[in-house]
Amino acid sequence: MRKLSWDDFDSCLSHLSLACKDKKFSGVYGFPRGGLCMSVAISHLLTIPFLKEPIPNSLVVDDVYETGLTLNQIKNLPGVTAFVWFSKVEPVWWNAVEVCESSEWLVFPWENLSLAEQEKTSFQLRRGKL
Repeated sequence: MRKLSWDDFDSCLSHLSLACKDKKFSGVYGFPRGGLCMSVAISHLLTIPFLKEPIPNSLVVDDVYETGLTLNQIKNLPGVTAFVWFSKVEPVWWNAVEVCESSEWLVFPWENLSLAEQEKTSFQLRRGKL
């Protein structure tokens, strides 16, 4: 289990804002729940509007790419740029700040560490991995 810190989060944001600094976005959207912290912070860093839904030419962020179910919702949106903090597979059409093993369990700084093991077990049961 990998516990991420707010310093790790700041490093992720630095990487993301550097990668996007020369792009013109209509705004930034973050998938609930994990992408919300990222999208609010990036909105401030890049001084672009925070969006309530993804729109063409927007930056879309999320905390982790595992199965693609979430991110694939915006795959065909014109001009969209997608970033995740972690991708558990090699990125194809999206961007990742970091690629990690598919089995690695990540605990983000905004998550409740004391519930992490329970959430991991619940996730694995839903995915038939236990």
